[in-house]
Amino acid sequence: MNIVESLAQSVKSRGVHLAFGEPVVADGMTVIPVAFVGYGFGGGGSNEAMGGGGGGGVSIPVGIYRITDGTVRFIPNPIAILVAGVPLVLATGIALSRILKALR
Repeated sequence: MNIVESLAQSVKSRGVHLAFGEPVVADGMTVIPVAFVGYGFGGGGSNEAMGGGGGGGVSIPVGIYRITDGTVRFIPNPIAILVAGVPLVLATGIALSRILKALR
């Protein structure tokens, strides 16, 4: 097994533990951190034994689950909402302007 396969297997075996952190209990409430996690690996080479590989990942904290007295509430991270929302609004605006221009 090469290094890329080894890394891919170690990340795969972690599963949901990558997106949900360990619960923390304090002052009668339980807090579970939640993140968006993405990763990728790749590699290539030639017949002359030359090649390379690489990988990368990202983890964006999107919020927490707060459990108090049996009630679960999701509290979003406002920074993550902005990071995800601004490009979405921008792309939607560009698409709408192009559609309107094409309809004229």
